[in-house]
Amino acid sequence: MRDPISTGAAGISLAAEVSSDADDLARLGYRQELRRDLGSLSAFAAGFSYVSILTTVFQLFVIGYAFGGTRFFWTWPVVFLGQLAVALNLAEVGSHYPVAGSVYQWGRRVSAGAPGWLAGWLKLVGDVVSVAAAAIALQAILPSVWGGFQLLGGDPSLTSRDGAANAVLLGAGLVVLTTAINMAGVRAMAWVNDVGVMAELGGVVLLVGALFLHAVRGPEVVLSPVYGPPSSLGTGAAGLLAAALMPAYVLYGFDSAGSLAEETQNPRRIIPRAILKAVVASGVGGALLILAALMAAPSLTDGRLATDGLAYVVVSALGPTLGKVFLVDVALAVCVCTLAIQTGASRLAFSMARDGALPCAPALSRVSPRTKTPVAPAIAVGALACGMLIVNYGEAQLFVLITETAVLLVNLSYLLVTAGMLLRRLRGWPGRAGGAAAAGVFSLGRAGLALNVAAVAWGVALIANIAWPRRDGESAWMEYFPVIGVAGTIAVGLAMYAAMQKPDRERVAIGRPRESSASLTS
Repeated sequence: MRDPISTGAAGISLAAEVSSDADDLARLGYRQELRRDLGSLSAFAAGFSYVSILTTVFQLFVIGYAFGGTRFFWTWPVVFLGQLAVALNLAEVGSHYPVAGSVYQWGRRVSAGAPGWLAGWLKLVGDVVSVAAAAIALQAILPSVWGGFQLLGGDPSLTSRDGAANAVLLGAGLVVLTTAINMAGVRAMAWVNDVGVMAELGGVVLLVGALFLHAVRGPEVVLSPVYGPPSSLGTGAAGLLAAALMPAYVLYGFDSAGSLAEETQNPRRIIPRAILKAVVASGVGGALLILAALMAAPSLTDGRLATDGLAYVVVSALGPTLGKVFLVDVALAVCVCTLAIQTGASRLAFSMARDGALPCAPALSRVSPRTKTPVAPAIAVGALACGMLIVNYGEAQLFVLITETAVLLVNLSYLLVTAGMLLRRLRGWPGRAGGAAAAGVFSLGRAGLALNVAAVAWGVALIANIAWPRRDGESAWMEYFPVIGVAGTIAVGLAMYAAMQKPDRERVAIGRPRESSASLTS
């Protein structure tokens, strides 16, 4: 990365571009405070790292196979197409409003009042939960690389008490590290993220190829249902719908590139492409990885796919040495994934705080004069994620509960944005939203209405499926925990929003320009 101000013709051109981006931001109601250093690779890396198929497919494979057997492969393309419809809509609104905070800024500009604010609040809480959920994925990897990483007890399985306790320890250590990187500034974060994404992309390609070369059955395995130990939901539609939680958890967070819009050069053009590239790359790569794993698994019926998951396949098929090399790459992907989620969450908190839309707004909206980075939000997100891990120390169901809650919160925030877009679209949006500066925005054109309807319908169906309580040997509080958690988050958010409906004292106190009504509704 280089400074936007440099010598020579290229430096002058880059400086002019950054200046133009700052002017564009000013038209949307904000001044340039963050360092605008990121290019197309870093923007793509932000979205792809959040999704992180190596992290989440390794982490969630056991859930998909436990409920759906080999048929769970078919839940992947269904969820991918649904989330692609959502991503197309978010890419369009993100191009019109290239402002830090992604879902919050998009939501408030298509739905004035509580719905827009609530979209940001749900995404923020969902991101904090996702930081914790991503960090504990180290437990599914590191003990398989070296037994010394199992610091507590002897059972590394995430479903055991020892494994859950050790997951909290490893996860908290990772969150401390990612917080330090975020505090160092966007250049350090982008460098780590870019390197990590290149390693993950290379790892996915090599791992898929290696598993295909070690396949013990053909691709028709996904056409002939095979199951491990039966779940209480059986082998019918109920089990398959439960298995869809796996791709639903993997394929979200692609909006993360939008959170870095004020740090990205030419964001109206780059951000939509980054969002869509992240979804497509993750969708294709994840499908191939699942297929390759099912073809290379030593056994489909011994129960280990539903307990040890993908790590078992990699080590068994490729041998302990080569298998562990790939697992190290997966561990790196987990680290970068956690970093990307925390970065997106901190920019979202910063964006809400500078509008006076969060408690402690003056502190959370302060930008470090040295690094041009909002430091306090990164610390706050890291502390909350660690707190969430610590209070659940030793809970064997920690992993599943955190996962389901995060998926519900984030997808509900997407639904609030796409539903707001649909209502606005029926009244003529986007039209000439954003004025002259919007001439180069990404547009869905005549397909916009159909894709918007599809995104809203898909969002409703996805949330209903995930929120549907399922008994699988759990206590009642565990069965309803994700729904209760989401309901509590909404209740707290609405109470907070109501308390903040007062004169703009917070905005004046932190010196932010107030947007005109036109900038909020154009």
